Amino acid sequence: MQSLTCWVVSEGAAGMENQCLGLAWALGLDPVVKRVKLRTPWRQLSPFLKLGSRFAAGPGGDPIAPPWPDLMIGTGRSSIAPLLAARKLSGGRTFTVKIQEPQISPRNFDLVVVPRHDRLRGPNVMVTRGALHHVTKAALDAAAERFAPQLAHLPRPRVAVLVGGDNGVYALTPEITATLADRLAMLCDRHGAGLMVTPSRRTGAANEKVLRERLAGKPAVVWDGKGENPYLGYLGLADYVVVTCDSVSMVSEAASTGKPVYVVDLEGGSDKFRSFHDGLRADGIIRAFTGELETWTYPPLDDTADVAREVRRRLAAKRLAPAGAD
Repeated sequence: MQSLTCWVVSEGAAGMENQCLGLAWALGLDPVVKRVKLRTPWRQLSPFLKLGSRFAAGPGGDPIAPPWPDLMIGTGRSSIAPLLAARKLSGGRTFTVKIQEPQISPRNFDLVVVPRHDRLRGPNVMVTRGALHHVTKAALDAAAERFAPQLAHLPRPRVAVLVGGDNGVYALTPEITATLADRLAMLCDRHGAGLMVTPSRRTGAANEKVLRERLAGKPAVVWDGKGENPYLGYLGLADYVVVTCDSVSMVSEAASTGKPVYVVDLEGGSDKFRSFHDGLRADGIIRAFTGELETWTYPPLDDTADVAREVRRRLAAKRLAPAGAD
């Protein structure tokens, strides 16, 4: 597998690109990242037409041209035309993986990977419970070792707090942030917990200010955005995880630890997000955060490894197939 060439194709959004990178790395590959920006009209039409080679990269995008890789993993609207082109122009030699609903028939790709809250199903569609990512036990252990000295003063149990923020369907309001901070403070007072809090770019300065003010004087570290991102270190050192509901990736990464995961509801939501959270609650992985701590166990969520195994299986089957059998 190490000898395979691999491209990761995306629009450049970190959360989406990381899903592709996580899969490539799980396969033991060192991918070339191609960030695609299509020109009109291909930008608007890419999900709906089999364009073959009839698309063009826009200014600022990476070129999509032969020699074609053995494996191409893409996500986002703009990755569809390059995936179609590579599969066609390579004579089917390039194995194409589309992550998330492509909005055209999955038969146009070798494998389509969708979360179970999407409705797409088919013989070459693999359904996951969460988002793919690059969080592994080895990465968590290494990060925990790096960050342990600077967090040694925090008491146990230690709680990693992953705070997102506003997106297209959710809003993190100052009122919700204040309630969250007060409940986190309760963990310190009632359970003797130490807090490791990492806001995101979407959290916003006003909400960060609320967190810092209400946790002042508590055994809590709130990352200030300077130096190495402690996200993996916090997950690796945590006994419990509290995460806001606005990011499928953050919840999936938290659930990959096998540690109790509490989810904080924000204002808003959508059917897809609700279905995602309902599924993990039914699986016994996540619970609502109320300011209390309970312990439970579950098999760590490991969708990335599962998809990597399926890609290996299908690649091997395709290479053994007679010429022209596709």
